[in-house]
Amino acid sequence: MIKLSPTLHTCQNHLRRVKASQVRHKTLLLGSTDVLSSNSSHTDERGSTSSSTTTNDILALSAVRSMAPFGPRTLAMRIFLFGSASIAILALYHITLPQQSTNFRGSVSGVFKSGRVRSSCTPEAWSNGSWVPGEPKTNLTRIWTGDDAMKFAGFDGCAADREFHWHLGSDNPSQWHRFPGVTSWSWKPSSDCQDLLPLDNQALVQDLVENGGWLLIGDSVTENHFFSLACLLSPHVRATPNFTALGYYEHDWPQNLFLSPTTPLLKYLRLPLGFNISITPLVTFRRVDLLLSGDELVNLYEELRQPPPNFRLLSPELYFSMSPKEYLDIFTKPLPEGNYGTMIVSTAGHWTTHLFSGLRDDAKWETGSGIDNIIAFFGEAMMRWADEVQLAMSIDNGTQGGRKRQVVARAYLPGHNDCHNTFNPWEEDKPEMHTDWNWFYIDEFNQVFKGILSSSSYSDIHFVSTDRPGRLRPDSHTSNDCLHLISGTGVLEGWTHYIWHYITREISGKIR
Repeated sequence: MIKLSPTLHTCQNHLRRVKASQVRHKTLLLGSTDVLSSNSSHTDERGSTSSSTTTNDILALSAVRSMAPFGPRTLAMRIFLFGSASIAILALYHITLPQQSTNFRGSVSGVFKSGRVRSSCTPEAWSNGSWVPGEPKTNLTRIWTGDDAMKFAGFDGCAADREFHWHLGSDNPSQWHRFPGVTSWSWKPSSDCQDLLPLDNQALVQDLVENGGWLLIGDSVTENHFFSLACLLSPHVRATPNFTALGYYEHDWPQNLFLSPTTPLLKYLRLPLGFNISITPLVTFRRVDLLLSGDELVNLYEELRQPPPNFRLLSPELYFSMSPKEYLDIFTKPLPEGNYGTMIVSTAGHWTTHLFSGLRDDAKWETGSGIDNIIAFFGEAMMRWADEVQLAMSIDNGTQGGRKRQVVARAYLPGHNDCHNTFNPWEEDKPEMHTDWNWFYIDEFNQVFKGILSSSSYSDIHFVSTDRPGRLRPDSHTSNDCLHLISGTGVLEGWTHYIWHYITREISGKIR
């Protein structure tokens, strides 16, 4: 129970004396002076003694003095005096609330405004910026152990443990010279980006709990994003599974972030009815390389093209995928097993002439060996995907206590050739440095997907172009390849920052 300060009791006692005696203005003023004098030394609610007048004393005295000229002569005036005193007491009650609770709720209140701040920072405005030197996050000047990478990244820990040092870029000591440079940059959006609040991990945890978690659907680059979130949200989350304890892993295992039972935020969060910190995820990652299952893609191609009987669309190359029916069932699952508000998807990296070998055309080697065939089928597949997802959203939305779910399609990011010999961000993109695999054509895949989702038919699916900052960071890749991304460089954290802004401030009709 929160105690009222002695100042409030003084104010109440003085008001009783005023009502009892019905003294006139001069006498009341003298009595007010007595109140101030009697409070010059008192014991506060923590048991300590104060020898000076407090701010609360002055506020209480001001409230009493403001009533002095009237005198409680009539019933109406007595009601007025009682109301004024009540307001003063309530105001002082809030002043004496525990500071931690007030600060936590205040730190996030600006994020969840009623209604949408229209076009405060569009994806284009956010992406059209530049990398600038950031503030140092540690006094270290070099890495001594692999764990030091967390200090350079500014993380307070990391809940996830799968390929821990690989995700942090510190698994190979021969590349430790990349620190601190690789974590020394901050993304500065264009001047057209207004109302972008700072990335606050406590506020983000609150949003994931109270307004719905994130379901991440994509390939291993999306797994990079999940790992970054596991670090960014520490120490307020725990991750499953524990790969260190298991000693092995499968790429298609679900990975989850749950609210930690030891987080100091727990007693200040408004947990939705049915929320269970043991089984209700805040963030989940599912490995889905193509957004549709292999069987669905084969059936779609046969439906559209009627290929010959011996035609094989897909090669034996390993990939991981599942049907939208499966992950939409996860996305819309009710509490306590599910509480998702946003599904974030991304695809393009596995749409290659190696996997889609049936569409490969070596006669076109100068123009991508048939990549245009794959891009055309990609568009048809994504339209089928969007139809299915939008139908599911139309059926689901409004059935979960009035809260709408939404789907965000994140632009895919290509890799960089010769990335480990570059140590600073670029000022402008260099397309000639994105030529391995299907990287040179990733922008075409993104434009096709964006064009499909720009239709009003897909009102609950939103394409966000978050790729440009990453295109300018050839230095941000992991130690053993030039596609995957290091957590803590600002690229992955930028995706989190902007997507969080987008779903809370930009999507029309979003209510907070």
